[in-house]
Amino acid sequence: MDVFFYFLFGFTVALIGVIPPGLLNLTAAKITVQENRRNAFLFSLGVVLVVGVQTYLSLLFARYLDLRPELIKLLQNVALGIFICISIYFLCIAKDTRLIKEQEVYKSKKSRFFLGIFLSAINLFPLPYWVYMSITFSSFGWFNFTKTFITMCVIGSIIGTLLMLILYAQFFNYAKAKHKEFPVNMNYIVGGITGVISVLTIIKILNDL
Repeated sequence: MDVFFYFLFGFTVALIGVIPPGLLNLTAAKITVQENRRNAFLFSLGVVLVVGVQTYLSLLFARYLDLRPELIKLLQNVALGIFICISIYFLCIAKDTRLIKEQEVYKSKKSRFFLGIFLSAINLFPLPYWVYMSITFSSFGWFNFTKTFITMCVIGSIIGTLLMLILYAQFFNYAKAKHKEFPVNMNYIVGGITGVISVLTIIKILNDL
């Protein structure tokens, strides 16, 4: 049961992290629309290969920080400010995802698999994201930096990211075929999630005072 929870944690955190429209998920969607599903899948495999490495390195760094409570408190306060800003951005400022128009996909003669590796490697968001999420949930006693936990989190992260990229590609393709807009503004989903995490973090900080 614990092993499944470890996997589910990694899967869920990764899924949430890929919801916001960005370079990786929109590129996967555009490759599906403009080329074919096979190329989009190869691109996604390249992405998740790097995501797995990034998740592993992030959790190792978070484990190092977990042994130094004074650093965790400082980073937790800094990260709280960042997450509050992220929540405000996605809820009030970010462009409505339902209005996102199709753009020209990145042109390359190289394999889409290696394109996925390249674009994922220059996307550094997963590193601080996983450090913050793991440390925050660890402070609530919901995360352990054991080898089993880290391994299952990495596997969950890979599968969660791959699933969201596939869903993005399929939905974008469906929306174009039906000439429909996205039914919901996904920025509200992301802003709501980060807002809840921010509130939980504030409660934890206040309880520690």
